[in-house]
Amino acid sequence: MAAIRVLLVDDHPLFLEGLQNLLKARGIEVVGTARDGLEALAKAQSLHPDVVLMDIQMPRCDGLTATRLIKTVLPDIKIVVLTVSADDEHLFEAIKSGASGYLLKNMDAKDFFRLISGMARGEAPISSELAAKVLSEFARQARQGEPTGEPDSDPDALTERQVEVLQLVAQGLTNKEIAAALSISGNTVKYHMKEIMQKLHFRNRAQVIAYAVQTGLVNPNT
Repeated sequence: MAAIRVLLVDDHPLFLEGLQNLLKARGIEVVGTARDGLEALAKAQSLHPDVVLMDIQMPRCDGLTATRLIKTVLPDIKIVVLTVSADDEHLFEAIKSGASGYLLKNMDAKDFFRLISGMARGEAPISSELAAKVLSEFARQARQGEPTGEPDSDPDALTERQVEVLQLVAQGLTNKEIAAALSISGNTVKYHMKEIMQKLHFRNRAQVIAYAVQTGLVNPNT
């Protein structure tokens, strides 16, 4: 795994220490830790990590609020929620707030590192079970006409190839699987995803998929 600079945010010292040791053993640099959302914002601004692993329930400022604050001032930092909460409301709110992924603390270490390492390839660190919940919620919002996208997003700005990539992303394929399906390189897939997010004015893959479902660009049930 390529070196990743990580900021850990959790209000439980024992968990912080254990996770820090686990990450270091895998060659991941932990640049700092924080015990609440406000401290996380300050540390993110001073340390500029690549990734923030963020708990939700913390004193002073919760993780969802902190995610919105950090993404406002530092939009390029990737935030992954790491929590005990499998609550659907927390999951959906985290994605809407700009989180790039959502992981549960009871997951196996092997799966955790597999999903984290996928971030270097532009993949969203979220389990297949939680991803299915997100897509199901996006489909429900689309059926009921609830807004899930930016008002100035223009799907017509996408090229035919970018629509093809988006359709495969919505089906849950990884960048590697998309590359194989379209006979293109992984770097080309990453380029197309970057262009899609810029054209539609979104911050992560989940938000792009939500908009695509609502506008009929993709069908989450295919």
